Amino acid sequence: MYHRKPLPEDLAQGPPVETVRADLAEPQSLALAVAGVDVIVHFAGVLFAPRPERFLPVTNTIWFGNLLDAALAASVGRVILVSFPHVEGVTSFEHPASGRLDGNPISVHARTRLEEERLLIGRTRGTGTTPVVLRLGMVYGRGVLMIEAARWLARHRLLAVWRQPTTYQLISRVDAMRALEAAIAAPDASGIYHAGDEEPVTIQQFLDAACRTWGSRRPWRIPFWSVVLTAALCEAFATVFRTKSPFTRDFVRLGRVSHWGDTRRFREDLLPDLAYPRLEEGISTLR
Repeated sequence: MYHRKPLPEDLAQGPPVETVRADLAEPQSLALAVAGVDVIVHFAGVLFAPRPERFLPVTNTIWFGNLLDAALAASVGRVILVSFPHVEGVTSFEHPASGRLDGNPISVHARTRLEEERLLIGRTRGTGTTPVVLRLGMVYGRGVLMIEAARWLARHRLLAVWRQPTTYQLISRVDAMRALEAAIAAPDASGIYHAGDEEPVTIQQFLDAACRTWGSRRPWRIPFWSVVLTAALCEAFATVFRTKSPFTRDFVRLGRVSHWGDTRRFREDLLPDLAYPRLEEGISTLR
């Protein structure tokens, strides 16, 4: 399913692929997209727009609700929502996210994604549609949008990060796709799963390792207030000139949250072993 931008030709013309144009904001356009579908995987959204607090409550909840209505009407067997562990707020290796739905995260990105999780779990209860929430750690690898942006900034000696260590749970793009495939195919998959690797690192450690792999100098360490100011200036420019804003204050708030999810249920039900269980093994995928 696509909205405005068609799929790449090599994918759209693949033998098992059928494309359908639809708009999550227009419920009447969704019936054809979900007709005869066994599994829906949802992680669509609006990116790189200023003032996300003004549109995320609509795009991440009302629009997902439209899709969910269509899925239930079409008796879709499973709906998989791609989410992230930030929805439980600050977590750590010692006190991991465990699949709770009563979190109170500080960023609008996380709050609205948590609301999506609640919608999915609540509205499929007692129906023939199985809910699956796949909370992925930070996905890294070639072609990941934010990683490629960091690569460009590093190449031009513009990459910077705040000084205070922030713990991240990572997952390689390879393992993220394997996790998603398992969530589609596993016959008994249901509920909330945390998918991530086995070794907590800080965002500073990750970016330092990435820059070494790219042959760039390590990121500048700057005060957090200057990161927020830069994001505010990006949003102001995008608002005035009607351009994209790849950096927003809410995205900074999201990124500053230390997070770690309990992956035991994920490993038992979906994917026992990762191809890249630690960053030192997966860092080569950034080349």
